[in-house]
Amino acid sequence: MEYKDYYKLLGVDSKATEDEIKRRYRKLALDHHPDRNPGDKAAEEKFKEINEAYQVLSDAEKRKRYDQLGKSYSSWQQRGGTPGGFNWEDWFVQNPRGGNVRVEVGDFGDLFGDTGIGDFSDFFRSIFGGMAASRQPGSASTRSARQPQAFQQEVPISFLEAYQGTTRRIEIDGHQKEVIIPPGARTGTKVRVSEAISTAANRPKSDLYLVIQVADDPKFKRKKNNLYTDVEVDLYTAVLGGEIKVPTLSGNVVLSIPSGSQPGQTFRLSGRGMPQLKNPKKSGDLYVKVNIRIPRNLSSKEKELFSELNQLKE
Repeated sequence: MEYKDYYKLLGVDSKATEDEIKRRYRKLALDHHPDRNPGDKAAEEKFKEINEAYQVLSDAEKRKRYDQLGKSYSSWQQRGGTPGGFNWEDWFVQNPRGGNVRVEVGDFGDLFGDTGIGDFSDFFRSIFGGMAASRQPGSASTRSARQPQAFQQEVPISFLEAYQGTTRRIEIDGHQKEVIIPPGARTGTKVRVSEAISTAANRPKSDLYLVIQVADDPKFKRKKNNLYTDVEVDLYTAVLGGEIKVPTLSGNVVLSIPSGSQPGQTFRLSGRGMPQLKNPKKSGDLYVKVNIRIPRNLSSKEKELFSELNQLKE
């Protein structure tokens, strides 16, 4: 079996921080994602390798074990180890200090587009996916080993998708499944896909939890289910009153501006915010802050009229 250098695959140092690893992974995953490279088998394989590397290096326990393996493998090479001569069996079931251990599989990879959770190397599955606890019957570790483990995977969605709800297609071991992400999801929302993953023979299938990551939006800020946005209002409408169009996530609406509106004044549009996750028929509110636009490059006539107004206030 071939040793995989996950640090090299991601192009990071072995002492890279969690944030550095995440930033690098996201850039590479975006560059090589199958949706961006349709029909490009090389990009697809690279994407799978990048994803596999991230699943190990982003998980503290798996990274620790991988680093231990790396040191052992490097030491073996320095001693003149020949191809095929490394004792992988020690790493399938034992730690370097001896004694049987159980290592849980953590986050699996990006499941979307044409890639699937089954697309992991023998190296990954042997070191992280095929281990079983070897404890005395009835021990806590043995009971834990009998129960399927839940897996998590981050899923990015747009702000509009969080408002409307959306779906994602996942492919696991050649089988496709469409997962519904409900309206009102926020960063950290978990969507359960029951019994989605087979990790080892003769063991129950594990659940997969999609952990939602909602992208920011340039127009709206979110606090719980309420939304906040800014609109510009010309001076004349602010002074005299009138109607303006306000963008919402379901289209523009008309907002009546009362005469004498002040800069920074906020108006509430009831029910125009994010849907409630567990009751999408109810929504938060949209708060609209008014920014007054002062006219520039006044004509001679406008200057004259403003001068008259200025005299009237006296």
